[in-house]
Amino acid sequence: MKTSSFVYDLPDRLIAQSPIEPRDSARLLCASDLTDWTVRDLPRLLRPGDLVVVNDTRVRAARLIGRREPTGGRVDLLLLGRRGDRWQALARPARRLRAGSMVRVGRLMARIETDPVEGQVDLALRTASGETEDQVVERAIADAGLVPLPPYIHRVLDDPERYQTVFAARVGSAAAPTAGLHLTARTLDDLAERGIGLARIELQIGLATFRPITTEQIADHEMHSEWIDVPEATVERMMETRRSGGRVVAVGTTVVRALETACRNGRPAPYRGSTSLYITPGYRFEAVDVLLTNFHMPGSSLLVLVAAFVGESWRSVYETARNRGYRFLSFGDAMLLERAPTPVGSR
Repeated sequence: MKTSSFVYDLPDRLIAQSPIEPRDSARLLCASDLTDWTVRDLPRLLRPGDLVVVNDTRVRAARLIGRREPTGGRVDLLLLGRRGDRWQALARPARRLRAGSMVRVGRLMARIETDPVEGQVDLALRTASGETEDQVVERAIADAGLVPLPPYIHRVLDDPERYQTVFAARVGSAAAPTAGLHLTARTLDDLAERGIGLARIELQIGLATFRPITTEQIADHEMHSEWIDVPEATVERMMETRRSGGRVVAVGTTVVRALETACRNGRPAPYRGSTSLYITPGYRFEAVDVLLTNFHMPGSSLLVLVAAFVGESWRSVYETARNRGYRFLSFGDAMLLERAPTPVGSR
């Protein structure tokens, strides 16, 4: 299947540059009948006995603006993740950095451990006083860093917490699970009052989620790997929901990837580790019945996942959203999708 089949025209004017207030006033397109709602209406669009699953990852203040020592030249570091005692980062400008270079960011010291490769380096972080303990370093990152926004957002947030969900817990992501940005404490309370359950997973989102598919065929795309945690409590809630006839509702594509990774042989099980699951049309969904998600970038793996979930109807959903002036991408509006019947011969 060609990547060009998942490209559509997205005018710049439809790319949301700032979040809407309040969060749950974002528009919500119900894909089953193309009716217009708001996220505030979500509790009445779902059924008592359904289970809503959210990604409670918290975005790290991963953009570090520092000075190279001893020259004082500016260096921008964007933390991508951690492997052992080293961090991976994108560095700008990278051409003057070499293994052994030192960059100071507030009370953080970053030692470049590898020569740059396509702008990426490994580095070791410590405080200026020499402390390397994880919690101390994370606090120093939070104090010195800025929350990175997607490359298509050109405005600065007045409140960085608007790029965090209201249920964000453990720091670990380079980007927000954007469908979850729409939910408020009020919406969660209303879901509970309607008899709709809530469960959590964690998927640490990397910047690769914004990269478009560059291969001609979607099958040739190499899916990025992300760390997930699907706890036993969530698995138990899913099984209880299914036994009682309820549906599993994923808030965002990250939840879909996590739950489908944890659902092996048609049965969910706790899972903690990495996933490179790439969901394309023909995939047999085992875990998720309903998906609340934003409108995604043309030619992206996220759009391919949506197409796998609802089939060819994704085109009419996106066309309707464009015609009705919905806001797209991370700070945009949302849609509510029901899983299409499983195709014959799907895996």
